[in-house]
Parts: sequence; C-alpha cells; structure tokens
Amino acid sequence: MLQLDAIYKAAHVLKEVVRRIDLIYAPQINPESTVYLKPENLQLTGSFKVRGAYYKISQLSDEEKARGVIACSAGNHAQGVALAATKCGIKSLICLPEGAPISKVEATKHYGAEVCLVPGVYDDAYQKALQLRDEKGYTFVHPFDDENVIAGQGTIGLELLEEMPDVEVVIVPIGGGGLISGVAYALKALKPSVKVYGVQALGAASMANSILHSRIERLHSVSTFADGIAVKEPGTNTFDLVNQYVDGVVTVTEDEIAAAILALIERQRIVAEGAGAVSVAAAMFNKVPVKGKKTVCLVSGGNIDVTILSRVISRGMA
Repeated sequence: MLQLDAIYKAAHVLKEVVRRIDLIYAPQINPESTVYLKPENLQLTGSFKVRGAYYKISQLSDEEKARGVIACSAGNHAQGVALAATKCGIKSLICLPEGAPISKVEATKHYGAEVCLVPGVYDDAYQKALQLRDEKGYTFVHPFDDENVIAGQGTIGLELLEEMPDVEVVIVPIGGGGLISGVAYALKALKPSVKVYGVQALGAASMANSILHSRIERLHSVSTFADGIAVKEPGTNTFDLVNQYVDGVVTVTEDEIAAAILALIERQRIVAEGAGAVSVAAAMFNKVPVKGKKTVCLVSGGNIDVTILSRVISRGMA
C-alpha cells in the first residue's frame, strides 16, 4: 500500500531533478473563486510525468537497471521515462501508438530513448510493450498503476501544502489516475479538510464511470483531443485510491476544454495541452464547488501539437 513516507522519500530523490514551480494567481479563471494554477506544463519534458518515472527508475535494483526499461505512452510518460532513464544511465525503449503527435515522438528520441511505433492506439502500444518486456527482459514502467510512480506524482501534493497551507480545493486532471491518486493521498493525509476533485474529458470518462458504478469499467473507445488523458480503463491501484481519497470526479466537454486552453493563453500567457487544461475548464464552468474557495487547478502538461493548437484556438474563439 502507498505510504506517506514513500512520497517524502520521492520528494528527496526528485529534489535535484524536477523544477520547483511556484503557484500562479489566476483571478480571471473564475471571479467567484480565488484561483491559483500549479503549472506543471513548465516542468522538465513539459509535464508532471517526469516525477513518477524518475522515482520509479531510481528505485530499481542494479540488475533491473542493467536490463533496461520499457514503457508505452501517448507521449508525456514516454518523455518522462526517456529523460529519467538517460539521467540514470539506463537504456530505454518506448512503444508509442503510430498516431502520436510527431512532436512527442521526436521529443522522446531527443531525451535518449529508442522508439517503437505500433499500429493502432495506446492499448496496442501497451500490449506490444508487454510482449517486448517478456521477450527481452526489460523492466516495465507503468504510466500510472504503480506504487512508486504514484508516490512520485504525489510530491506535487506536498509542494501545494508547503506553498499554500490554507488551500481549500484542488482540481486535478485524470487519465489513468496516477497523478490524482498520489496528490489526493498526500493532501488528505496532511490536511483532511481539503477537497480534491478529478476531471476527465467527456469522451474518455473511464474513471468517472468506474466510480459511479463502484467497479472498474473499460470503455470501448475514447474520443477527445486531450490525448494525454484518453485512457480506456483506470488502474486497479488508482481506482482504489480515487475511491478512497477523492471527493468527486466530473467531466468537461471538448468545447469547454478548448475554451480553457484559450483562456490560459490569453489571460495567463500559458500554453497547456488538452489534458492539462481540463482542471481549469472545471473551475471556469463551475463543474465543482469553488465559489468563495481558495482553489488550485493543476495544469498537468503543455505538450500540445501545433496543428491541434491552431484548431483549438479557432474552436475556443467560436
């Protein structure tokens, strides 16, 4: 089981690796609330994913490190694992779906990983990664359903409380649930009164559906331009942690995500990808109770493809 000690240990390990990014006051997001942003889009590799990946890899045995690591990802986890493995002097192989944005594929190579493009979607890349793990003996670094990965992501919760001890509401994007699991666990352990809400794209509401029906549910398909959270099925660990520590999971539409991305660009000069902007969309459109509350929206990533960005801006303006 996840322990608070592991998150503190992860924070110590990550001290030399991750950027410490201050909260940004964003009053225009919702005038009825005091909104701050935690801009993990400014993190190394452009997302929070480097935290969990680096901590996971740092805890491997010498034998596991010698065999190298393998991962699958739509993009951000790939870059996190690639950078973490390179920093630790370990070989990394990343399986990406063929349709992944070219910018994310090139960035993954830039951070030192070997890339294997797999026909199909994320789930096909996942199966290919498991097959290569069994064939070659690599250590698999799961994007979200792993205790050490979750502990690494949970370091954000410690930072939030350190900088804003009186925070009342924290809004977190959900794909597979690794980020919110770590953040919610840390927050609730140290300040039980804080409310933690998760946000998914309406077209990829796997965790929202699972929580609603009290069992893990797998979607037949996902449809959202927020590729970073387009996950068909939450993890076993993450489902349990969200069930226990999260106060609610809501959804936002594609138009609401587009409006949030545009608002961040226009008002805060921040570029967020769809997955990173869902928390802001939830605050903007009052999907969670933030009125009169000191609120933090976690902007989880900024790796948006330029072609998608231009379409999103047009949509947001419309």
